[in-house]
Amino acid sequence: MATKSARPLKLVAAIAMGSVLVGCAPAPKRLYHWEAFQDQLYEYFRADRSGPEEQLRILGAQVEKARARGAALPPGFRAHLAMLYLRLGRDGEAKQELEAEKLNFPESTQYMDFLLKRMTAPKT
Repeated sequence: MATKSARPLKLVAAIAMGSVLVGCAPAPKRLYHWEAFQDQLYEYFRADRSGPEEQLRILGAQVEKARARGAALPPGFRAHLAMLYLRLGRDGEAKQELEAEKLNFPESTQYMDFLLKRMTAPKT
């Protein structure tokens, strides 16, 4: 009889031990290095936002952190950088960022080509 009552106890102990081991497992690596990108998007669309120079400074620091960690930048990050560069009249850098967005996210090719075409179109 002692063995029958020990069986549920062993089962509970095994479940508890499994839970402890699973709980100690490291978190999965994130696909993209988001960090401050979402906050900067929010900041950009606020009425009393910070200027594009400040946003470029913050996002530039994020680019360096991502490179140091070997992490990928999220979709839209480079396109947002391009938009900030355009606001400052830095068309060459904006074009580079749009091309990089297209290269890293081929599904954005049509939209990036549209933006690049609009950049080079004569202004009326």
